[in-house]
Amino acid sequence: MSEKKNRNIFYQGPIPADKIAADIQQHASNTDIGAHSIFIGQVRADQKETDVVVAIEYTTYAEMALEQMAEIREDLFARYPLTCMHVYHSLGQVNVGEICLFVFVSSKHRKAAMDACEAMVEAIKKELPIWGKEMGSNDAKYWKQNK
Repeated sequence: MSEKKNRNIFYQGPIPADKIAADIQQHASNTDIGAHSIFIGQVRADQKETDVVVAIEYTTYAEMALEQMAEIREDLFARYPLTCMHVYHSLGQVNVGEICLFVFVSSKHRKAAMDACEAMVEAIKKELPIWGKEMGSNDAKYWKQNK
């Protein structure tokens, strides 16, 4: 089911809950799907030295990221019996409490969906050229370390 085109995964600003709900709802009529696995990443208010994170500003090298994302997606469809996959990552400023990453994987069975979802999240964090600059309440900025 993999498509070779480079799908745009980037969403300007926070990913709205109604976007996530709509993506989930559109699969209600697909009776071949037995499992969905969902990861939702949210910006948290980490303590930084004498400061607290209030937002993250995400940037990317989009062309490279989308090419790598297409390869990762194709690999996951080859490794797991998936029905579909949706991935969105924020660019620009995302405030504490807002959603910055949405990974939604569907398959006939839960194990494939759960394993592929986890593999996708790990690949995004480790392989894609996406950077986050944490913005502190004291106007300090810190490059985010992916963990």
